[in-house]
Amino acid sequence: MATILILQGHPDAGGGHLCHALADSYAAGAGAAGHRVMRVEVGALDLPLLRTQRDFLAAPPPPALAAARAALVEAEHVVIFFPLWLGGMPAVLKGFLEQLLRPGFAFEYLPGGGTRTLLEGRSARVVVTMGMPGLVFRLWFLSAGLAALTRNILGFVGLAPVRATVLGGVEAVGAARRLRWLAQMEALGRSAC
Repeated sequence: MATILILQGHPDAGGGHLCHALADSYAAGAGAAGHRVMRVEVGALDLPLLRTQRDFLAAPPPPALAAARAALVEAEHVVIFFPLWLGGMPAVLKGFLEQLLRPGFAFEYLPGGGTRTLLEGRSARVVVTMGMPGLVFRLWFLSAGLAALTRNILGFVGLAPVRATVLGGVEAVGAARRLRWLAQMEALGRSAC
């Protein structure tokens, strides 16, 4: 059985959005299969933005991150849910990841140049919802906002493999499609992938 960390990246901590329902379904499937599930509601955290290189490199992490850091250390698989906003992840999620994945915790700078990852041995899945059709996001926009997260952030700190699920046209789909998406998340949760 796997230890799974769900990062709910929808900035509205009030819940009730598709991202919350998808994360709930994933967690239900994982729990039913006997996996251990930890969850961080990013929108509920009160975190300052990093504004200087000095803070990024040396400031102590905010106390509100303690549970998320501990959960990430324990996790074997990380699942991130978020809605696409202006072509990428919402600012709250980006700010959270900047605070969480800092030098000394997620990676380290090497004396001669370059970096070494510190979070190897963990896989990830990113689930992104969007108003535009998923095919348009992939072909016209080349999944740029998703690639920035999967390759430039998660891959940079050692998470691999990183898989993605793109759910497009969320405002236009009917109840039957949403139910299929929820069932898909539950199945992914059961298999911890």
